[in-house]
Amino acid sequence: MLQIFEIIVLVFSAIIHEYMHGFVADKLGDPTARQMGRLTLNPIAHIDLFGSIIVPLLMILGNFGFVFGWAKPVPVNPYNLRDQKYGWAKVAIAGPAGNLILALMFGLFLRFVPLSDTLAEFLAIIVYINLVLMVFNLVPIPPLDGSRVLAAFLPPKAQMAYFSLERYGLFIVLFFVVFGYNIISPVINGLFWLITGLS
Repeated sequence: MLQIFEIIVLVFSAIIHEYMHGFVADKLGDPTARQMGRLTLNPIAHIDLFGSIIVPLLMILGNFGFVFGWAKPVPVNPYNLRDQKYGWAKVAIAGPAGNLILALMFGLFLRFVPLSDTLAEFLAIIVYINLVLMVFNLVPIPPLDGSRVLAAFLPPKAQMAYFSLERYGLFIVLFFVVFGYNIISPVINGLFWLITGLS
């Protein structure tokens, strides 16, 4: 039951993440996501078979101790953005910001409203998964959101060299999921405690 709930939460949290990218891009001058029907909360438009279902399921079956996955990236054309220097970074940070808002909403409710143990456990899962998505996506590995933010502050030549790593991005990201999660888990756990008061 809890495992199915984790996958559902992960999918919808990833959809919010991608929707926020498209929403901010649209506000900043790039209508690509809206024109392609991706500026919607309809799961059908966002679910990625591998990232939204297969990877989370394998992680649950493999007893990883946490669940991770993703939705189909929302298409963004950075050349349409009015702010050519920081626009891409603003679009990138919007996804993790969406997850932070969800974590705060459910986490503060969990912290200050008396709940049954079962409901508290469900809310804790929502908070934790959103914090995982937020923190993980801020890791500066291309093509994760953190790389777009960092690139905005690099000189043009360094940006090109940095983004050349994107061709290996999937492999680097999967390697980090398996072997580097312990690096970010203290940050996730610390934020979870700060928001919910639970350890």
